[in-house]
Amino acid sequence: MTQYERWRPLERRILPLAAAGLDEAEIGRRFHRSADFVHRVRELAELPARDGRHVPDGNRLRPLERRVLRWRDLGVDHEEIATRFRRHPRSIAQIEQLARYKLAVA
Repeated sequence: MTQYERWRPLERRILPLAAAGLDEAEIGRRFHRSADFVHRVRELAELPARDGRHVPDGNRLRPLERRVLRWRDLGVDHEEIATRFRRHPRSIAQIEQLARYKLAVA
């Protein structure tokens, strides 16, 4: 993934202009935004974890996946978990399967 692919459309237009030497006030004028807005866009575009590959806390599971795995590890069946989360038992089984896959790959 190139750096341009991880940027949002507005960032793909603003950042090359800034790299070309235009000041933030001029870029803001072109986009009908303030210089502060352009500054924030430039700062936020450089933050890590924008592409979803790096998770700062090391936890790759969503909260629902963590809860389903916790219930399953306690021996609760898919039917009972499904009623707790107002989902279909097949959905809970799929969430469990995908969560275990994520953990195995990580």
